[in-house]
Amino acid sequence: MKIWIKQGKVIDPSTKREEICDILIEDGKIQSLQPHVQSEDGYVIDAKGCWVVPGLIDVHVHLREPGFEYKETIATGSRSAAKGGFTTICCMPNTQPVIDNEILVEYIKLKAEREACIHVLPIGSITKNQEGKELANIGKMKEAGICAISEDGKSVEDAGIMKKAMLYAKMFQLPVLSHCEDPSLVGGGVMNAGEVATLLGLKGIPKEAEEVMVARDIILAGSTGVHLHLCHVSTKGSLDFIRLGKQRGISLTAEVCPHHFTLTDQAVEGYDANTKMSPPLRSQEDVEAMKQALKEGWIDIIATDHAPHHQDEKNCEYEKAANGIVGLETAVPLGI
Repeated sequence: MKIWIKQGKVIDPSTKREEICDILIEDGKIQSLQPHVQSEDGYVIDAKGCWVVPGLIDVHVHLREPGFEYKETIATGSRSAAKGGFTTICCMPNTQPVIDNEILVEYIKLKAEREACIHVLPIGSITKNQEGKELANIGKMKEAGICAISEDGKSVEDAGIMKKAMLYAKMFQLPVLSHCEDPSLVGGGVMNAGEVATLLGLKGIPKEAEEVMVARDIILAGSTGVHLHLCHVSTKGSLDFIRLGKQRGISLTAEVCPHHFTLTDQAVEGYDANTKMSPPLRSQEDVEAMKQALKEGWIDIIATDHAPHHQDEKNCEYEKAANGIVGLETAVPLGI
C-alpha cells in the first residue's frame, strides 16, 4: 500500500533537513522524499501546518504494569506515547513485583509484543526488589533483553553497591540510569525548599539532596568507566557537576523533564497535587539554567518521566499525594 504524507514540514536532525516535503511510504518504508510530487496514487495524509519527524524516543517512562494496572498498563501507556509522537519508550522497573529478574523482563517484552502499538524496551532494577541491599541478576536480565539498569523512584543509597552495579553494567555494556536523591536530606519534604515552601507551610526538599548524589554517581562513573545517564536533572548546582564530569571525559549524559524547564515551585501555591513530583519543581533560577543547558548541549535529551496515578492518589492533601505526573502527550508542545 502506498501512503503519501503531503506538504508537511520535515525535520530530520540526522541530516539537518528542515523543509516542506512530500513523503511516499510503500510497504512500510520511505521510498521518496521530495519538495512536491504531483502523483497522489494511494492513501493521502494532508500534513500542511504539521511537523513530520522521525519517531521520538522517551528513555524514562513508568508504565505501571505489572502490579499497578489501575494507574496505567502497557497497552494504554503505549497509546499515550504514540499520541505524543513517540515510537519507542523505555519503561522503568519500579512495578510490583519489581522488574529485577529475567522472567519479568520476558513478561514485559511479551506483553508489549501483544498489546503495545509502539516499541517498549524494559529497564532492569539495580537491586533485588529495589531494596538497595543485593544486586539483581544483571547478566540474566541483559540476556532477556533489558536496555539499561536503574533504581528509578529512589537512589541506591549504598555507594559500594552502586559502584559494584556500575562495574557489572560496564561488563554487560549497559548504561546506568540514576535517580539522584539522598533520602536523608529529603527528610520527608514534599516540595522545593525555599520561600514558597515557607509561605505555604510545607516541608521543603533542599537542592543538595539531588546534587550530592549527582556528584557521587559522576565520581563512581569516572572510576568504573560505565556510561552514566542522570535522570530528571532539576538544579543549577547539578549542572555544574555535569559540566565538570563531561569536561573530564567521563561517559555521561543527562536528561531534563518538560516540567522542570517550564514550571517553578510557585505552581504549588494552590496546593494542586499535580505539581507534586520527585525531584520537585524548583526555582526560576533553576528553570532558566535548565533551558540554557539544553541550548548549550550540557543536557543531552528531554525525557518525560511519565508517571500516571489514580485520581484518588492526587485528589488529597498535598503531603499525602503521590509523586509524579503524566507527560507523553504534552512533551512535544512544551518542548516547542
